[in-house]
Amino acid sequence: MRRHYVFDAYGTLFDLHAAAERHRDAIGPEWQRFSQTWRTKHIEYTWHATLVGRRFTFWSLAERSLDYAIAVHGLTVSPTTRHALMAAYRRMQAYPEVREVLATLRAAGAKVAILSNGDPDMLSDAIAAAGLGGCLDDVISVADAGVFKPAQAVYALATQRLQCAPDEISFQSSNRWDIAAAKAAGFHCVWINRSGMPDEYPDLAPDRVIGDLRALPAIG
Repeated sequence: MRRHYVFDAYGTLFDLHAAAERHRDAIGPEWQRFSQTWRTKHIEYTWHATLVGRRFTFWSLAERSLDYAIAVHGLTVSPTTRHALMAAYRRMQAYPEVREVLATLRAAGAKVAILSNGDPDMLSDAIAAAGLGGCLDDVISVADAGVFKPAQAVYALATQRLQCAPDEISFQSSNRWDIAAAKAAGFHCVWINRSGMPDEYPDLAPDRVIGDLRALPAIG
């Protein structure tokens, strides 16, 4: 078992579609497509901000991408529902296995941390809502680098904070592009492929691919 386990937050530890699902009645039957659009546009905005050298909070880009998703799907969403969707985004549910897996890793002597695009206050809210406060040794936000993933400066934050070499870190993410960037940074990478998606970056292959986090403690 490695000494350091670093996790992406949204989609890896937290169910990023839980906000839309919680308000599916207000959104309508295409709530899943709406939620995917919201997520995809949110990430696109982070990439654009990084490439053009502009600073935004992750929260502000979540709001902007929500408004885009509402518009592109032609939905009529009341201000009350919009507010509720944004509030739910701060209180996402953790996947069922997360708490037990993190506890198992820490009990075996590993350090466990988050490395996320999320703002520090967003991550604090999500961790508290999911009851994961006692399961983490560190929470690292890209705010400390001033850029979003997949900029390599973000992954360097983990080695700096954990005071270790890149290959001492096992990095877990459900986002294949995130895994590819972490692999380029020299991390040992485990792709959490919850949806059974095809590979996109064969030149930066993960070391392991698993369907959820339950297998992680066993594979080391």
